[in-house]
Amino acid sequence: MNTETIDHATLTRLAEAGAVSSAHVVGQKGGWGILVKYGMTERALAAQRSHQVRIFRKFETLVSYLKGVGIVHFDVDAVNYDADSLKTTRNRPDRAEAMKSAHEAAAYNKWLKAEVQEAIDDTSPTIPHTEVMQDVRAIIAKARAAKRA
Repeated sequence: MNTETIDHATLTRLAEAGAVSSAHVVGQKGGWGILVKYGMTERALAAQRSHQVRIFRKFETLVSYLKGVGIVHFDVDAVNYDADSLKTTRNRPDRAEAMKSAHEAAAYNKWLKAEVQEAIDDTSPTIPHTEVMQDVRAIIAKARAAKRA
């Protein structure tokens, strides 16, 4: 499959302008790709977050996508389509790590909110800031005097 790509926004604009002369759905390991021809140029549809070729695992999703951008006629090449490759599970370690971090952050936020609420609900007598600072300064002065001696 062609490695030069076209992004979704560009494909949409070309389709709206009627500049897309043909679309070829190409079966391959992992699903289906799209080759779009406009003028003398043919490009593969790029994945959303990279310049790699976008692969649709389900043919129905691909058809809905093409109809959504205004391409209703296309041809299909299923010679290299490998349905068995779809049976394997996809591993996304980057997403797994992101989800782990999100869960850790949510747990921390829950803990922090509980701590803050406990402090707000605390009915024990408060100590004025000036009194606390006076006590802290006395402790620091005593530590400095002990260090000098």
